[in-house]
Amino acid sequence: MTNFVEELRWRGMLHDIMPNTEEKLNEGMTSGYIGFDPTADSLHVGHLTQIMTLIHFQNAGHKPFALVGGATGMVGDPSGKSDERNLQTPEMIEHNLKGMKKQLAKFLKFEDGGNGAVMVNNADWFKDMNLFTFIRDVGKHITVNYMMAKDSVKRRLEGDSGLSFTEFCYQLIQGYDFYHLWKNENCLVQMGGSDQWGNIVTGTELIRRKDAGTAYAITTQLIKKADGTKFGKTESGAVWLDPEKTSPYKFYQFWLNASDDDVKKWIRIFTLKNKEEIEALEKEHDAAPHLRILQKALAEDITVKTHSIEALETAIKTSEFLFGNGSLEFLRGLSDKAVLDIFDGIPQYKILIEELGAGIDAASLLAEKSAIFPSKGEAKKTIQGGGVSVNKEKVAEMAQIFTADHLINDKFIVVQKGKKNYFLLIAE
Repeated sequence: MTNFVEELRWRGMLHDIMPNTEEKLNEGMTSGYIGFDPTADSLHVGHLTQIMTLIHFQNAGHKPFALVGGATGMVGDPSGKSDERNLQTPEMIEHNLKGMKKQLAKFLKFEDGGNGAVMVNNADWFKDMNLFTFIRDVGKHITVNYMMAKDSVKRRLEGDSGLSFTEFCYQLIQGYDFYHLWKNENCLVQMGGSDQWGNIVTGTELIRRKDAGTAYAITTQLIKKADGTKFGKTESGAVWLDPEKTSPYKFYQFWLNASDDDVKKWIRIFTLKNKEEIEALEKEHDAAPHLRILQKALAEDITVKTHSIEALETAIKTSEFLFGNGSLEFLRGLSDKAVLDIFDGIPQYKILIEELGAGIDAASLLAEKSAIFPSKGEAKKTIQGGGVSVNKEKVAEMAQIFTADHLINDKFIVVQKGKKNYFLLIAE
């Protein structure tokens, strides 16, 4: 066994830890869990810190439980939030759970016996519990004074939106999750982000007051970007682990675009590279920052772990195509959706395939059939300066003819103005 807490500590992940937790973990294999709320049918990069925590927990020889909140997902956790979430139907939650389970199985070793990971759903123990049973068996052990003292509750009570009774009960429900897993699965440790400390401690307190038992708690740092913007968000929204929501190329680019300040923290948190490997990469990076060695190492590692080596290869080829001298050929092996994902956010114009059949000259294609140039005169000037490429080949003259034979996958034409300005023509 290895020291799990020390692993979190040197990686800069550790935030709070209950007294005697490290000593207990070092005694031998221990079961512990982290909860995931099914607010969507995919996890996103904001969940990766907790996923990595479970990976380290399992690699240290302990038994990880991943709790998916089929019940708590219907309530909503006030921790770190300024408004009450929109509650979901049981059908929506069940759909979301299936997607999350599939993704978690990519990161953890789910196998019988030993320290194989286990997935549990708190709906299984809450579905038959009525209100009076919950009040009698759980509510009487935790005072309102105790619950009101939690920072997450205080912040919401002091805010404009207030706190509903539904959300106020959340810490009792999460506390009972811990009690149930402690009682039935010998789960001694709950882990989570630092915003979960109050809820986790409520669980240890319920275990102590209800059964005079002992349980433990660990929280990890919340990830913040050096520039103050929210981690895991881009201009187009959240960065999802589902390739249908965020393409592997965009996922790869998210990590590749990390700042030098952020990447030195993130490579410790989001990869399994050891201290010596990371320090060697940092030395190389500092000697030639423009090569972005740390960013590439991080992006490659997490893209393979989340998707596949094939997805990484496509992401790299896409980057080479858009930002270097990569070949057009790899586009021919992609689906229409994959091509559109690559050019998401890039100006797109639709052209009639019948017109391409008859042939369209370059000036008309670029300034009339599309609005890449405001006029034929502007197009001519740029073409004469060697600044326009179609399908990665320089346009030699305004009269050059383009036909359906130029279509990639019988559908697309890629236009490049200068080095970095791309446009996609879509034939219909």
